[in-house]
Amino acid sequence: MTEAPHILVVDDHRQIRESVTRYLQKNGMRATAARDAVEMDAQLAGGHFDLVVLDVMMPGEDGLSVCRRLSAGDAPPIILLTALGQESDRIAGLEIGADDYLGKPFNPRELLARIRAVLRRAPAGGEVHAGAFAGKRIRFAGLVLDTDSHVVEGSEMGAVTLTTADFRLLVVLLERPRRVLSRDQLMDLTSGRAAGPLDRTIDNQISRLRRKLEPHDLAPRIITTVRNGGYCLAADVEVDA
Repeated sequence: MTEAPHILVVDDHRQIRESVTRYLQKNGMRATAARDAVEMDAQLAGGHFDLVVLDVMMPGEDGLSVCRRLSAGDAPPIILLTALGQESDRIAGLEIGADDYLGKPFNPRELLARIRAVLRRAPAGGEVHAGAFAGKRIRFAGLVLDTDSHVVEGSEMGAVTLTTADFRLLVVLLERPRRVLSRDQLMDLTSGRAAGPLDRTIDNQISRLRRKLEPHDLAPRIITTVRNGGYCLAADVEVDA
């Protein structure tokens, strides 16, 4: 029998974190609450969690800072909770590694649906399926991706550890080299959902991935933009035997 996913709900608003925790438990998940970053760190240090629901506006260390810190390491996927008017926070969260976001106030059913969608993309144990690339080293544009460690290495950039979202996007591109993929296609392949007319999720994720692959290049050459088309991995791909 598969163990129920364990969700960590981090929000300084007691009613929100308690009601979300109860709702998730009623719908077959394990859920633990934390009121701030300090409690969150203690919970993460003491147990395994499959996903973190993280409020942006918290006293002490705020949610964006927490997201940046967690995404720099081996963190579970993150869904940010933001005020509806805080578009800049949502964009910043995606740029620093959040897997999804939801505006407040929100319908608990939508949060549950988004949690399930993210978990489908990041199976239990924090792993991300790499398809035919699983367990291999992938060479492209003078770089090497280790699909086990999620680390990209290059002579100029050194070694860079990718977040869950970065790794998922790069694998999608590596599976389709020199093929133009629209924003809608990339959203579907990486997130399993359609992009809205003003949704810049993919653009932000591409920008973040570019900065990691080509930190010193002002004119990206690995992931190129195709006007009115989308994005393309402009490199050949080789798989080490």
